[in-house]
Amino acid sequence: MSDLTLSQAIDNIYASIKNNNEDLDTHIAALKAAMTAEGAKEAVFEPSKLAQGNRQGRKIMQAYFKKKGVAVSFSA
Repeated sequence: MSDLTLSQAIDNIYASIKNNNEDLDTHIAALKAAMTAEGAKEAVFEPSKLAQGNRQGRKIMQAYFKKKGVAVSFSA
């Protein structure tokens, strides 16, 4: 969990989502640490790599991550 880059942390989130959200909270914590280390304000995800890339799925993801203290946006 330590010394992950932001892109590695995001890739771990994609893998967790594909594995039925396995260890998702752990990966969110690692993402938050990586964002702090790199000075990022938000994590950017690609909707096409999500299990539910539609609007509803994105909003659910944003809400969950916001509860964990991570701002999420999506690339076009």
